[in-house]
Amino acid sequence: MPASTHTVTNQAPPLVGYDVFAADRALGEAVVRHLDPELLEGAREELSALGRTTGSAQVQEWGALANENPPKLRTHDRYGNRIDEVDFHPSWHRLLGKGVSAGLTSAWTRPGGHVRRAAGFVVWTQAEAGNGCPLSMTHAAVPALRTDPALAAEWEPRLTATVYDQELRPAAQKAGVLFGMGMTEKQGGSDVRANTTEARPLAEDGTYALTGHKWFCSAPMSDGFLVLAQAPGGLTCFLVPRVLADGTRNVFRIQQLKDKLGNRSNASSEVEFDGTWARRVGEEGRGVRTIIGMVAATRLDCVLGSASLMRQAVAQAIHHCTYREAFGGRLVDKPLMRNVLADLALESEAATTLAMRLAAAYDDGSEQERAFLRLAVPAAKYWVTKRCTPVAVEALECLGGNGYVEESGMPRLLRESPLNSIWEGAGNVQALDVLRALQREPGALDAYLREVGRARGADHRLDGAIKNLLTELADLDGIEARARRLVERIALVLQGSLLVRYAPPEVADAFCASRLGGDWGAGFGTLPHSLDLATVVERARPVA
Repeated sequence: MPASTHTVTNQAPPLVGYDVFAADRALGEAVVRHLDPELLEGAREELSALGRTTGSAQVQEWGALANENPPKLRTHDRYGNRIDEVDFHPSWHRLLGKGVSAGLTSAWTRPGGHVRRAAGFVVWTQAEAGNGCPLSMTHAAVPALRTDPALAAEWEPRLTATVYDQELRPAAQKAGVLFGMGMTEKQGGSDVRANTTEARPLAEDGTYALTGHKWFCSAPMSDGFLVLAQAPGGLTCFLVPRVLADGTRNVFRIQQLKDKLGNRSNASSEVEFDGTWARRVGEEGRGVRTIIGMVAATRLDCVLGSASLMRQAVAQAIHHCTYREAFGGRLVDKPLMRNVLADLALESEAATTLAMRLAAAYDDGSEQERAFLRLAVPAAKYWVTKRCTPVAVEALECLGGNGYVEESGMPRLLRESPLNSIWEGAGNVQALDVLRALQREPGALDAYLREVGRARGADHRLDGAIKNLLTELADLDGIEARARRLVERIALVLQGSLLVRYAPPEVADAFCASRLGGDWGAGFGTLPHSLDLATVVERARPVA
């Protein structure tokens, strides 16, 4: 018998069969920090159950299958009737159903709901990020609908239900529904005030017929959509149901599905309205103000989604390096690789800590916390989402050639990584939104400075960064051209202040030395060698 030439050695086992929530120390500590003590036991049990499900081999296979078998558009049935339906792989429905049943659309209806839901969102979307889109929009539709109490009373119980019903039928016949959103048009992009979709009033008060198009409409199989259109009184928000009360299909023509870089399990479409029936939400001419609550909530989900992706990328990198050996020892013990892993772990923990702080502000709901969110959400959305892609690239490189093949899952994370930076307004939109908050809402800056001021005196590098930020804020010359630099500093100072207050000393010290103190290179793995990097890496290691 010839000797075997294909004995496989020195390979890391799959990161599978573990509790994704319990393995994330930064996330678990944030839940303890931000939830009332009487809610903790139930929340931990709930999140650990979701974490075990997320880390199971079955759910990881669902995520891979949903991504490998993207949705398909069927504009007509076999007889030639227009149906405008999208077919999904069964794994997509399993993922989405589990996300709904786990309460990822019900934050508004229970105590501590935003913190619990945010932690669940970070955990669950590590299985497959695509299903996070309809979960996010359904969750975020609630504040917009609450501008119209009658509509909220009708729709909110179904939006916040834990029942997933994929069938297209009148919403009144369903226990749970999903929502989408349509703002972007061909000619306007982020400039929604340039929208050309027209809304013609009908005889019944508050109802309209819409004619126009939406260039990007995600989750087109949802039960309802919040869209913007030009009414006689100006740009207005409307609710477009997919199926009308009498059971007939609303006019919702899906022209095509977008062939996207990533997020392939989720259907994103181009749709046309032609006499489409709609209900007005809020007053005519106040469409942006009406829908802004939805936009703010989905922007927070962009931060959460990026934190989720970064956490999974870092977990995979550290797991691989814990088992992989080279040059006489484990990769995780090599000083240079340890520096890279620690640097990635810092980025991940800072993102998670900031995202959970924002979720806690939603639960608080006080005037001061609302003012804090007005500045902190666009700043966090700008910075955290932009850090996602370099983290994914470096984490993939930690696996070397193993990370470059599809079976590792790392290419899927990499393709997904730019999405949250683009969705709900790219970088410049977020930076300009921060400038508007600074110029028009002084309470927002006061709330932000009060928050970062709680850590003053604890680290000299943080104190210096706060001082420098105040100097930048005092100089308004050329403010728009340097808006990105300013927003980056706002986000970094906020992350540093939170880590100084809440993270272990080794984590806070490394973050302040590198991100605030300037002892850092242009790439990952350039932390000061004198730091306790082994502790930082061990803290981020997922225990399978």
